[in-house]
Amino acid sequence: MLKKSSTKTADGCWHSPSADRNRLPILEVLKSLLPESGFVLELGSGTGQHVEQFAQSFPEITWQPTDMDAELRESVSRRIALGSLPNVREPIHLDALEYSWPITRADALIVINMTHVSPWPVTLSIFKNASLCLSDSGFLFIYGPFKQNHKHTSAGNQAFDMELSHQNTEWRIRNLEDLQIAAEREGLTLTEKIDMPANNFSLVFRKAAEGQ
Repeated sequence: MLKKSSTKTADGCWHSPSADRNRLPILEVLKSLLPESGFVLELGSGTGQHVEQFAQSFPEITWQPTDMDAELRESVSRRIALGSLPNVREPIHLDALEYSWPITRADALIVINMTHVSPWPVTLSIFKNASLCLSDSGFLFIYGPFKQNHKHTSAGNQAFDMELSHQNTEWRIRNLEDLQIAAEREGLTLTEKIDMPANNFSLVFRKAAEGQ
């Protein structure tokens, strides 16, 4: 779906208009969350526009992009080279549904516009693996459109949801409360819900404190 809404530029990189629109608002949220240094894992890096922006803004953080699509991983590699970004590792293949991920430790896990274009078990696996790989002070950041109390937050999101289900019966805008329940089963708590442009949300999950 990502490549359907993206174009390939002369330098061989894929370019997404939506990534251009949301990367700076997301960056502003991450500025209040990320440590000065550490290791961040990004799932479904896509065109690489997000990790390119974030790596430039957080040069002391090491970034690990991932994607299941080899052509998109190549796009990320090109952006790393063109931007001379020494703090970004080469992108790797990572299937979120795999029981064991190749990355077992991270200070943050970034998931942007993924939960609605993947089957629900993918989201469940993200929570499970986040609980295993996040450092005690780490967090899981999920960005995208969500229902609240099983209701869409806008007519545009409702139409988008119908479009998603027509493309794939396992795709849909998820209900926020369902994510909370799934996270809590893995020992994660929703600590922040931030309204974002275009009827999207930034969700921050952290490990529950001992004894909670």
